[in-house]
Amino acid sequence: MAAAAGPLLHLCRLCRVLLFLSQFYILSGGGSLNLEHSQPLAQSIKDPGPTRTFTVVPRAAESTEIPPYMMKCPSNGLCSRLPADCIDCATNFSCVYGKPVTFDCTVKPSVTCVDQDFKSQKNFIINMTCRFCWQLPETDYECSNSTSCMTVSCPRQRYTANCTVRDHIHCLGNRTFPKMLYCNWTGGYKWSTALALSLLCCCSITLGGFGADRFYLGQWREGLGKLFSFGGLGIWTLIDVLLIGVGYVGPADGSLYI
Repeated sequence: MAAAAGPLLHLCRLCRVLLFLSQFYILSGGGSLNLEHSQPLAQSIKDPGPTRTFTVVPRAAESTEIPPYMMKCPSNGLCSRLPADCIDCATNFSCVYGKPVTFDCTVKPSVTCVDQDFKSQKNFIINMTCRFCWQLPETDYECSNSTSCMTVSCPRQRYTANCTVRDHIHCLGNRTFPKMLYCNWTGGYKWSTALALSLLCCCSITLGGFGADRFYLGQWREGLGKLFSFGGLGIWTLIDVLLIGVGYVGPADGSLYI
């Protein structure tokens, strides 16, 4: 047993010496070289480096939008009858008002028209009367309506309207312009109905005494007055017949009768 334990003891001592030498080698800096070489490798693995991005720029699509004026321009129609929004004319403001005048005109892009012989043309001459758009008769333009002014008033009220010339009318200057117009709108009240209710009050206390005509016109304060006074003992009733008959008393919203 003692003879077999001798070699094992020498082997254990040899292992301890080798372990000591390896630790000494690591602490003395021998392993730092390996660490220095291993760190860039690890860094190269973790840091993939700058990435390149590619931006795909789409090709510009060809414009296929239709000009807004094309909705008013008929295709292959007579050039002289095209609406004013479809042509460009070299107008001259030095013409004499009310006199016939001719101007050189050109159709706008994408507009096609023909002459009297059904041949396509771009340049033509148009005949018109020398006058500005705001000087046209009322039948040649359309204006906005106002429901906030009183039509039944003294003096009669006016409002500022925005007017636009009709498409087939040619004139000088701006085709849209402001204009002062008399209040002229209706709320749906009928003059015949109001007068009939007022006349019935002379024959029947049921309608006249309760102010049916005033309630119909939306004048509820006057209607209540007639209701509690039984038509002003008949005097108010007769006066309302005359006022409604001549149109002096109208709807409460200030509109005109139908």
